[in-house]
Amino acid sequence: MSGRTDSASRIIAAEPPRIYAALIDPEAMVEWRPPTGMRGEVLGFDPRPGGTLRMALHYEDRSVPGKSGDGSDVFESRFVALDPGRRVTEAIDFSSNDPAFSGTMTMTTSLVSSDAGTEVTITCTGVPTGISPEDHAIGLASTLDNLALYCEARS
Repeated sequence: MSGRTDSASRIIAAEPPRIYAALIDPEAMVEWRPPTGMRGEVLGFDPRPGGTLRMALHYEDRSVPGKSGDGSDVFESRFVALDPGRRVTEAIDFSSNDPAFSGTMTMTTSLVSSDAGTEVTITCTGVPTGISPEDHAIGLASTLDNLALYCEARS
């Protein structure tokens, strides 16, 4: 486990309540959460403080082994805090036999109103050493792009 923190931000042309709704909707998550080159599958969902999300991200390129094997990254997150219209904090554990992906990563998605819509910032602390900073930056940016496409199409 590292002490590394990674973050990414983007302005989304939608109001905070619309974006917040997408952050806690399992049908929305399968559309916006997987970065480019992956597809999502929600395996379990209980959107309340202390509740959990279990999700699989499957690589489109089946030659990629994934953190969990079989071309997938499977994780379980616990909702630490849900602050409607403002913030979602999750404690995430990856299902992996590789110690480079062990430990709990905390991911906070913050929403701040701006003149252009909402500034969305994803901050990840305790990022596992097996996730390279470069790959994580690309994945976070892709996820934010997907979230923008999803929310802007429904605003």
